[in-house]
Amino acid sequence: MASPYIKIESLQKSFKGGETRVDVLKSLNLELAQGDTLAVVGESGAGKSTLIHIVGGLEKPTAGRVLYNGRDIYSMSAGELASFRNREIGLVFQFHQLLPEFSALENVMIPALIAKMKRKDADVRAVELLDKVGLSHRLRHKPGELSGGEQQRVAIARALVMKPNVIIADEPTGNLDSKTGDGIAALINELNIEIGITVIMVTHNEKLASKMGRKVLVRDGRLIS
Repeated sequence: MASPYIKIESLQKSFKGGETRVDVLKSLNLELAQGDTLAVVGESGAGKSTLIHIVGGLEKPTAGRVLYNGRDIYSMSAGELASFRNREIGLVFQFHQLLPEFSALENVMIPALIAKMKRKDADVRAVELLDKVGLSHRLRHKPGELSGGEQQRVAIARALVMKPNVIIADEPTGNLDSKTGDGIAALINELNIEIGITVIMVTHNEKLASKMGRKVLVRDGRLIS
């Protein structure tokens, strides 16, 4: 049997406030193969976002390990982890976090330029991705000139510009109307099928969750399949 692409071992996360300790995640274990799609569901405050922030290399766990192809990402130096995250993981948030002063094309190029890709190559790749997400006619528009759905498509293109192996999305349709949200969900599903990208998605949308290959419930800091 092939080794899992992502493996979470005995993951714990606690926060301290004065004399009080809050255990948000309690000894979580999970394995994902390359190309899996996973919906993470649960009530607000259950720890869903904390979980994917840890899996996405954004927040260090209190205990436990997150392994990509057998390597614990939190054993890396800060520089190594930042480079790994930029190369391996595409992040999409509910609030798309586009830079308002830059065009759609420039926003998509940013991770590639940070990785020191030649500007010409970054431009070509960004144009290709914006075409893939249906925005070839909006390359020069700034976020304020785009609809919510268009902004989220730009965010997805930006997440893909480094050709990551995994997309981690936190409520990517949470601020969109149902029709636009369905379009974003269909796009993510299409990318999984076309290029085999692994998808981990937090969502309150049961319709969207049902389209993922697997679903886990976070309840009281634990995972329930």
